[in-house]
Amino acid sequence: MRRKIGLEELLEGAPAPQNPAPQQAAPGQAGPAGPPRRQSPHTEFEFELPLGYVDDEGTVHRHGAMRLATARDELMPQIDLRVKENPAYLSVVLLSHVITRLGDLTEVHTGIVERMYATDVAFLQDLYQRINSEGHTRAAVTCPHCDGAFEVDLAGGRLGES
Repeated sequence: MRRKIGLEELLEGAPAPQNPAPQQAAPGQAGPAGPPRRQSPHTEFEFELPLGYVDDEGTVHRHGAMRLATARDELMPQIDLRVKENPAYLSVVLLSHVITRLGDLTEVHTGIVERMYATDVAFLQDLYQRINSEGHTRAAVTCPHCDGAFEVDLAGGRLGES
């Protein structure tokens, strides 16, 4: 018997229900042939902010993670009164929903996003757009000097690091 799960549970990486005992094939028969299991989608992306969020104690938080947005994430800001009063606030609310971690902070709320540098907010908006429309953080680029084509990861990290 299979259990139905909702989209949120699926996207949050909830483990699939396990069968209590594996089915064994009867003698002389092949094992159960089901469809091959698909690998679950990559739903969380690490990043490194260009400047970093500075908290009240002066600690700089640069490394974090952002998850893929759900339909609910995109709809909820539409009923937020702050967004109705100022449509530019939509990205603040949206980013606060999808950033799962920022340095030692495990809960990112609108107040944190409001106090980020504009450079970091622009970086996060671009990352949000890239992962939710293309599903990855890589971009194809061409060297202006040698015309060599290669790929870079826009989520952060230092040049030369793997």
